[in-house]
Amino acid sequence: MRNVSLGLIREGKNPPDRRVALTPKKCAEALSSFPSLRLVVQESAVRSYADQEYRDLGIEVQADVSDCDILLGVKEVPVEQLIPNKTYLFFSHTVKKQPRNRELLRQVLAKNITLIDYEMLTNAQGERIVAFGRYAGIVGAYNGLLIYGRKHKLYNLKPAYQCVDMDDMQEEFFKVKKLPPIKIAVTGSGRVAQGALEVLTRMGIRRVSVYDYLYLAFNEPVYTQLRSSDYNARRDGRVWDTPDFHRNPQAYTSTFDKFLPVTDLLIACAYWDPAAPRLFTEAETQQPSFRINTIADVTCDVDGSIPCTKRSTSITEPAYDYNPATGALEPPCSRPENITIMAVDNLPCELPRNASRDFGRQLLDAVFPHLLNEASDDIIERATITRNGQLTARYQYLHDYVAAPNAAPAPKT
Repeated sequence: MRNVSLGLIREGKNPPDRRVALTPKKCAEALSSFPSLRLVVQESAVRSYADQEYRDLGIEVQADVSDCDILLGVKEVPVEQLIPNKTYLFFSHTVKKQPRNRELLRQVLAKNITLIDYEMLTNAQGERIVAFGRYAGIVGAYNGLLIYGRKHKLYNLKPAYQCVDMDDMQEEFFKVKKLPPIKIAVTGSGRVAQGALEVLTRMGIRRVSVYDYLYLAFNEPVYTQLRSSDYNARRDGRVWDTPDFHRNPQAYTSTFDKFLPVTDLLIACAYWDPAAPRLFTEAETQQPSFRINTIADVTCDVDGSIPCTKRSTSITEPAYDYNPATGALEPPCSRPENITIMAVDNLPCELPRNASRDFGRQLLDAVFPHLLNEASDDIIERATITRNGQLTARYQYLHDYVAAPNAAPAPKT
């Protein structure tokens, strides 16, 4: 292993993000596992782990980390805080040509920065190896039950962001025993959905098969997990083909209409391709058989798979109502006939300590052995967007993105 100095930078975006790439214990483990590593933590008054927690484990904490070779953050680094000629790891949100981050990528190139994007760190099968998805699902499902309880005046859960950590949040789970025999549908099969299922199971809500969910009545709350094949079908009537659905989503149509008359709470955790069908239409929300009254849109694709997700929401104001009759957005839980939407777009921030522990574990196990190795590595190379002031070969498609004239920032999604 080469000698490397690694700096853990403070988060600079506003509103502040309290997550961190490595917790104090993960820093100590990294130093033990990689003896040639020097690790420095930049002072931060915002981080969910206090500076003293790092110092207590003998980790260097200082105001300036500009002498470090590699700088680790979580969210996009404000352009004025970028240090030239460094290697950075963070979620840049540039690979889809997001207009709001065009200038960030321009400045990365201008300052000769090597940018490695967490989102693009994948294994040989193309699967992501680091993500906050599990905690998006955990908090998203919790928020869905929180909003449902508020809407129907059943109970009041303490918001996740007011909990110290997940153990504290779990103390609230007993309140959900006041749920009537509702049906809850969770879409998706990835990390996000698994996080949501984890919460529902820990709350003691019974899981049932898709068939039983559709056709049986229960005297207790139940949930089911829906995979893409459960609510999509080929337009030409051919047999379901999962790889083909991922390659050609435009060739499929939604069959989610069969779930509309039996579902009370929808927790949407499935990745959605803009070419794929939506789950339902706004017109369908006006039909008497449309039963869904609360939606936790964990994916938070504005005007995406959930057509009544018209905007994202904030941690402190997590929901709004969609009026099916008019299409208007109204205050949350204001009318029984409205659909209440939870669409927080930064859910893992509500449990920053737990989310940071989980993310740091992934970094140590799946990324550091490749990042700190002297030899060239495909895992790191696939995620390297820029090097030596140039876009790497894999990301040449972004050339027109950084060369384009400035445009108005994209709406937050």
